[in-house]
Amino acid sequence: MILLIDNYDSFSYNLYQLIGSIDPEIRVVRNDKITIDEIRTLKPKALILSPGPGRPKDAGICEEAIRELKGEIPIFGVCLGHQAICEVFGGTVGYAKELMHGKSSQVRKSPDSLLFKGLPERFQAARYHSLSASADTLPPELKVTAITDDGEVMAVEHSLYPVYGVQFHPESVMTPDGKLILENFLEAADAFAQPQRK
Repeated sequence: MILLIDNYDSFSYNLYQLIGSIDPEIRVVRNDKITIDEIRTLKPKALILSPGPGRPKDAGICEEAIRELKGEIPIFGVCLGHQAICEVFGGTVGYAKELMHGKSSQVRKSPDSLLFKGLPERFQAARYHSLSASADTLPPELKVTAITDDGEVMAVEHSLYPVYGVQFHPESVMTPDGKLILENFLEAADAFAQPQRK
């Protein structure tokens, strides 16, 4: 089962539909309606942190879930969820260089990125954000795996934990490869679970 933490955002339902088209075993809970112990009891194979309004520190259980579960459950953060990942590992989230609401951008991936396996070096991505992580504040173990032409951080992957974040919206029609990105994450989640089952 995949657990989607809804940060009180309408995009959560689009994300739910896209994930459900890959794996129908998905459950949605609001960010202030579940505890870490309850998440552990559910034993999800993956935890997905949705987009949402405001700042990461105000996103209910998201930052605590990243801190507590980072080595236990694969985590995928989208927009606000991505920003929460960046903050938890020591990065700074501030105003983006440009307000991006409902705009499409060219994104350049790093060649060794697990999330972007099978995607071209440059791809289109939908952006709806006024905040972003500052690349020069991220620790070395949180690798930047995608950026825009003007240097905005669009994705990160942790080198030690199964933790991934994307600033853009894979669930949007303006991100044509969004489903493949989520398939890559869920494939990584399945691979992480294999040794745990033995």
